[in-house]
Amino acid sequence: MPRPISRAKARRPLPVTSDDPKVRVALTVNGEAVEREVSLRLLLSDFLRHELGLTGTHVGCEHGVCGACTVMIDGKSARSCLTLAVQANGTELRTIESVAAEDGTLHPLQEAFRDCHALQCGYCTPGFIMNILSHFESGQPVDLSEEGIRDVLSGNLCRCTGYQNIVAAYRQAAERLAIR
Repeated sequence: MPRPISRAKARRPLPVTSDDPKVRVALTVNGEAVEREVSLRLLLSDFLRHELGLTGTHVGCEHGVCGACTVMIDGKSARSCLTLAVQANGTELRTIESVAAEDGTLHPLQEAFRDCHALQCGYCTPGFIMNILSHFESGQPVDLSEEGIRDVLSGNLCRCTGYQNIVAAYRQAAERLAIR
């Protein structure tokens, strides 16, 4: 029978930093220049949350399936849980924290989510907002049919709403923003 680990050994202090090689990254996050030295293995989601304190980017599945960690890199939606921080070097990155105005006024897309009750627990909402915003700002035509909207939303998962209200919010925001 194996011996149990003694309490003294089990409570050894953990190292504060890893021995991973470090690299300096410089990027623009929500309009601000950021420079940090990061581990080669640090995920962009962890960089945003733990290094920069931008906790609006949520981590759900850590496999790129749920879309909760969606941010915009150089104007395109991207999964921050599948991207290393070093891969974002030299890019312009936007998170959910950049969407509302400085004075706290909600973006029309955020207002539409509120007005259409397109969220319940809200965990997936930042990822949906960033994905939709990326699509709206891409300059590509926006298909406001049920099928067209659901195609855009297909990269994000919500376990609460059933999507009807998210589809309605997408449509309402597109109309408010006069996106065609």
